[in-house]
Amino acid sequence: MRSLTKIIFFFGITLLLSCGGKEEKKENEEVKLGNYEKKEVVNQDKKQPEVALIDMSNKGIGPVKNLELPNTIDQGMVTKGKMNFDAKCLACHKTHKKFIGPAPVGILDRRSPEWVMNMILNPSEMVQKDPIARQLLIDHNGSPMADQGLTEEEARQILEYFRTLK
Repeated sequence: MRSLTKIIFFFGITLLLSCGGKEEKKENEEVKLGNYEKKEVVNQDKKQPEVALIDMSNKGIGPVKNLELPNTIDQGMVTKGKMNFDAKCLACHKTHKKFIGPAPVGILDRRSPEWVMNMILNPSEMVQKDPIARQLLIDHNGSPMADQGLTEEEARQILEYFRTLK
């Protein structure tokens, strides 16, 4: 008797789970009421228009207003930057492929140095107010960048490390 109860319970649960079908997206929904016909447009995609993700003039929002990068790369800063990146960023960012967050390889071909540092130092406000940061949040499934509490010097070291990624 117990096994019969278990079998009935199992089939009941299976039946309930199998009843849920996929909902179809409707572009237009027509409703007829007597002699009247109402056509209602149903907008399924409430995604905001994409912004240009390459903008070297955008400096972002945060403490870094102007930053001139020297022509030569400071290897001491690179070493410290890689250590900081590995300790604080590697859980979400892989250097050469998209993971939870975008890959930093080539970032300085797409963003200004100020924007990169402000994103590292001030991710919450950047996501709220900067159009590129908002678009990246959408593109990366709503996973916001964590504020790691880095100093400007540590962020600058990470930026120097990013300069070496090819």
